[in-house]
Amino acid sequence: MWWEKKNRPEAEPPSIPPVEAPPAPREVKTFMSEHTSKSSNPAAANAHTILGRTVVVQGQLSAGEDLLIDGQFEGNIHLDDHCLTVGTEGHVKADIRARQVVILGSVTGNLSAREKIDIRRTGHVVGDLVAASVAIEEGAYFKGSIDIARGDAARDEGAANALRTSA
Repeated sequence: MWWEKKNRPEAEPPSIPPVEAPPAPREVKTFMSEHTSKSSNPAAANAHTILGRTVVVQGQLSAGEDLLIDGQFEGNIHLDDHCLTVGTEGHVKADIRARQVVILGSVTGNLSAREKIDIRRTGHVVGDLVAASVAIEEGAYFKGSIDIARGDAARDEGAANALRTSA
């Protein structure tokens, strides 16, 4: 009858052949006596250090890599060839010298950058700025003076002109 199930033979699932695992990567052993060059490491070129939110440091800080401060720092910072970023949670009381400075948090002290100082909307800076370029985003707080540093040739020419006019 129509309500009776018709017995159909169930089809067997197709058999799947086993997959061979790829060969294991060859193990490379480096012994302590072997010299490894830092320049061969691509990650070293983009190295940066982070001082986290719970870190509190006092003293002099200098580094050969970019630095992000999200914690608290008091003292002096020297990153002549690198970038300093003060994160939104960062609180820095220091005289700063770097290639580039980006402020998202709070800085009290004088800033000197060879290329650029960038104070973002959440930034709060009290101190004097010396840089080739300064950008202050709308909404940022800044109290201090700004000195736009020009190239050495322009600086020397300006000093020579000042001596001529005073003589």
